[in-house]
Amino acid sequence: MAHVAYTDLPTTPVPAILTRQASTWKHAFGQAAFVYGLTHLLYLGITYLSTLFVVGNFSTTALPIKTLVQSWNRWDTNQFVTIAKSGYTGSWQTAFFPLYPLLERGLAYLTRDPYISGLIIANLANIGVLVLLYKLVAEDFGQERATLTTLYLALYPAAFFLSAAYNESLFLLCVLGCFYCFRHGNWWLAGICGLLASLTRSAGVLLVVPFCYEYAYQQRFAWRKLLRVESLSVILIPFGVVLFAIYCWLRFHNPLAFSSAQSVWERHLRPPLFGFWSSFKIILHRPILQFDSIHNVIDLGAGFIILALVVLAFVGPWKFRRQTMSYALYGLMAFLFVVLFPSASTFPLQSQTRLVMETFPAFIVLAAMGKEQKLHLTYVVLASGLTVFFLLQFLTGFWMV
Repeated sequence: MAHVAYTDLPTTPVPAILTRQASTWKHAFGQAAFVYGLTHLLYLGITYLSTLFVVGNFSTTALPIKTLVQSWNRWDTNQFVTIAKSGYTGSWQTAFFPLYPLLERGLAYLTRDPYISGLIIANLANIGVLVLLYKLVAEDFGQERATLTTLYLALYPAAFFLSAAYNESLFLLCVLGCFYCFRHGNWWLAGICGLLASLTRSAGVLLVVPFCYEYAYQQRFAWRKLLRVESLSVILIPFGVVLFAIYCWLRFHNPLAFSSAQSVWERHLRPPLFGFWSSFKIILHRPILQFDSIHNVIDLGAGFIILALVVLAFVGPWKFRRQTMSYALYGLMAFLFVVLFPSASTFPLQSQTRLVMETFPAFIVLAAMGKEQKLHLTYVVLASGLTVFFLLQFLTGFWMV
């Protein structure tokens, strides 16, 4: 379904337009709420059952009800909470960008607990992600594909991080907000959403590429039209990183402290797929049932699947057309941003299973493929099973992604 900008719509009474828009947003919210509710019933059930790993067989021990909430307080969650409470006390903490912990700190004035604030922010953003994703895909590709896209993202095995006290859902919400605005020609609002995205994660600067393509496409690549004042709104997108760089310079005398901080995780710029090869070699040289080997299999598997979907966004029967090429461009940039900085540790692709989830156009391609019933059922069954395992690992304190 080709996108139609508001400026191309025929003359229609304003109340009728508003009514139609309200109806489509209501439908998008209904679809998103159903998927969100269904997956979170699964999360709640797994969280409840995970306590059996704590109390042990035939134990009479009773855990406090707050265990259900505190069991989600794992790994990077504490990094954001610490920053929310005390600010950036060490330069290595700048690897975690400021918007999410700032929101945690602000909401903590009401909740009295930055961690609880983080959960609230993440889950509200998660609902927003599903609504915006459905609305975008429905407008550009049709409702059937929108339904499958939101379902497939929600069932992705690492999608529970969108509801954990991490910044994943906030970042994806800002990205989708930017897409929605520039697809509708609201350039300055798109720039603001991009700024918020780059204040959440450095990867937000990647929105410059699809923004520029979309602007040029909507102006029919006419040079005179490209020089309009509204084209300057693209500058807002990287400005979030600029603001944080200024803070890093004032606080740690290093404007690129957030980049240097990646050395803590031994991440360095490498050629494309270098991390894939390194991960593959580790699998070959480790016992098949060793911790390192299994985790590399997980990361490598997720990376190859998303890579295949990104490639199919450009070639083959499911490729994006010219009017929706901004999706494919963002998918390519988001994927490269993750894989170009592998770790020199025994986990070259560490966290990749979680991070590639932000390559949302891959799920639009998968949704097109999912019209084939066997592929649809295969994904739903396998993704659901892996979700249960990954979440149980996370809730019981084991390192997952």
